[in-house]
Amino acid sequence: MMPGSRSYLCYLNLLENSSTQMPDSPACRAAVQQSGTTPLYNWFAVLDSNGGGRTTGYIPDGTLCSGGNRGPYNFSAYNAARSDWPKTHLTSGQTIELRHSNWAHHPGRFDVYITKSGWSPTQQLGWGNLEKISSVTNPPQRSDHYYWNVQLPSRSGQHLLFVHWIRSDSQENFYSCSDIVFDGGSGQVTFGDGQTMSADEVAEASDAAEATNAAAQAEYSEHAAHGEHADHSAHAQAPVAAPAEAVLRTVRDSFFGWLG
Repeated sequence: MMPGSRSYLCYLNLLENSSTQMPDSPACRAAVQQSGTTPLYNWFAVLDSNGGGRTTGYIPDGTLCSGGNRGPYNFSAYNAARSDWPKTHLTSGQTIELRHSNWAHHPGRFDVYITKSGWSPTQQLGWGNLEKISSVTNPPQRSDHYYWNVQLPSRSGQHLLFVHWIRSDSQENFYSCSDIVFDGGSGQVTFGDGQTMSADEVAEASDAAEATNAAAQAEYSEHAAHGEHADHSAHAQAPVAAPAEAVLRTVRDSFFGWLG
């Protein structure tokens, strides 16, 4: 997922520290201390099975990054208003290729919002802080993600991208919050702990993470029928972390060992 969401980048940070199961990033570490690692092994499952495209008045302010706390996992810690979440560095006004995990393949619309000028990452995110900058229906897919171009508005400093995926074949909705900073960057990610990954390294980590997800999902598929993915909240509660552990060790050794 690019720009990486809070849960996704914390997941990458966890992979790098899988031996301790504790991220280095201060914000990610605080989230794990609050709700454990299970949400990160299921970082893509910020969902509401009955979302139905509803926004203001349904998802309370301060809970947007957890989809209103109605999903199968506890992502409430990822609503924390703090400035040290892992963030992607971008350039104001540029056009980026936004990528969203296609772990669940479904038709629908993606609405992309960005925080308004004057917003601070230390204040709770509410609907009134957002402005919609893109909406796309049934974007194309490649390998592990949907993708489409989004032109970023003129901004400076820290901001947040909020993506709301509204399925057209059910009431299920998915949500994500991506912390970004407009400083002339080209996609590199900083984790708040002194660690920086280039855009290419983030892409490599994304491939490794998706391989982990695929392996875990395949393992789970041997034990449960997925049907037509009518509702992911039920099977999303599979113990994804357990079958992924061996894969995580391989990913950590091969990718993060290469980074040094």
